[in-house]
Amino acid sequence: MFPAASLLSLCFLAVAYGQQVGTQVAENHPMLPSQKCTASGCTTVQTSVVLDSNWRWLHSVNSTTNCYTGNTWDQTLCPDAKTCTANCALDGADYSGTYGITTSGNALTLKFVTGANIGSRVYLLANQTNYQMFQLLNQEFTFDVDMSNLGCGLNGALYLSEMPSNGGMSSTNAAGAKYGTGYCDSQCPHDLKFINGVANIANWTGSANDTNSGAGSMGTCCNEMDIWEANKNAAAYTPHVCNATGLTPCTGTACGDDSDRYNGICDKDGCDFNSYRMGDQTFLGPGKTVDTNSKFTVVTQFIATGGTLTEIRRLYVQNGKVITNSNTNIPGISPAVNSITDAFCNQQKEAFGDTNSFEARGGLAAMGQALSRGMVLALSIWDDHAAGMYWLDSQYPTDSDASQPGVLRGPCNTTSGDPKTVESTEGSNQVIFSNIKFGDLNTTYSTGPSSTTTPPTGPPTSSCASHYSQCGGIGWTGATCCVSGTTCQVLNPYYSQCL
Repeated sequence: MFPAASLLSLCFLAVAYGQQVGTQVAENHPMLPSQKCTASGCTTVQTSVVLDSNWRWLHSVNSTTNCYTGNTWDQTLCPDAKTCTANCALDGADYSGTYGITTSGNALTLKFVTGANIGSRVYLLANQTNYQMFQLLNQEFTFDVDMSNLGCGLNGALYLSEMPSNGGMSSTNAAGAKYGTGYCDSQCPHDLKFINGVANIANWTGSANDTNSGAGSMGTCCNEMDIWEANKNAAAYTPHVCNATGLTPCTGTACGDDSDRYNGICDKDGCDFNSYRMGDQTFLGPGKTVDTNSKFTVVTQFIATGGTLTEIRRLYVQNGKVITNSNTNIPGISPAVNSITDAFCNQQKEAFGDTNSFEARGGLAAMGQALSRGMVLALSIWDDHAAGMYWLDSQYPTDSDASQPGVLRGPCNTTSGDPKTVESTEGSNQVIFSNIKFGDLNTTYSTGPSSTTTPPTGPPTSSCASHYSQCGGIGWTGATCCVSGTTCQVLNPYYSQCL
């Protein structure tokens, strides 16, 4: 544990007023029922979703004057953290009208751009004051997803965060889970306006390329399990671990920013399994084995041995067929595997020349401990103002040799994730999550014929490759023509793309 976190906790004790709740807009949580499953069957849990506090209207407790506009704090209401915390209140949300968040039955739709709003993040609630806590050690988590309208540069994410079950409600936070407070993740983000109920105003600087975001001195760290980070062209699942339990505020080196990336309390890189990056460029995408042109089921299993997490498995179900995860095809990773284990992570880091921050912070055992304690489910849609989402769906680092192992993560080009372009041209994009289930292993999905090579059946969308899809390269056996308006361009000897 780093001393900075302890010092922060002492600072919080001195605050006389907590994060306030406004009364201008009613807070009504959209229902999103989930199911808990055993060998005897599944029972419905009456869960709902709540919008993250960072997206909410923050205004004076005595009026409708904004405490925060764009990426700037009001200097009168917020001259310092203590005054700002006492002066400002979070309010309710118009989920569909302002944020493009809707539910229908067990389905949640997140629209990318709605009016002036860009992206969103919601959490699954057990009741009005507590998040649904997931304890998934030796359990599985399943959901359906429709990524067909989510292109390059975007991320429809579903993941677990070791947030406090009540959202951190305390003497410094009167809002709590009802208003989506208490967020943290392994990147120790600095863009949270409030952390542990205190305004993150010290040294706040508005983002140079995001008019809605900024960063303060404090970050907020915790263990994170990325079950699904994806668009229709690429997907990854990634455990991230921290030398911390639960939400841990940070400043300075402990946050792991910039040159201190590997000196902080959290593993920011994680140990990812991205089929494209791991050597199978035909597994997931439009018209591929897992066909992202239509809805499919994602199953993630957290296998424990003797109470210790030893493996994270992935499989898919589409058109009634169970599809096992793709196998690795990377020199140095032997034998070929299709799941995350400590051995896989160690070999992957060596093969790709990456720092093994995951092992240094406890590896799968540490992830299993967080899963055992309980984690909160987050669902989001976002674009990337820091790295264009190239780490997910393109070539990353963008100036690296694409022929080197681990550099290619997806078929998107190295300009496709520019936020200005994405926000202006892909605003109608969306992701639909549905049919959330959790419980005992092999109880949350229907079994059927397995496949590792046969693409799902269904009506063809085109005889030519779609925009941003692969159209050639050494060993490529798919379509070599491109849909109207695009041409097949050679990016490297192994990969050509419709641009």
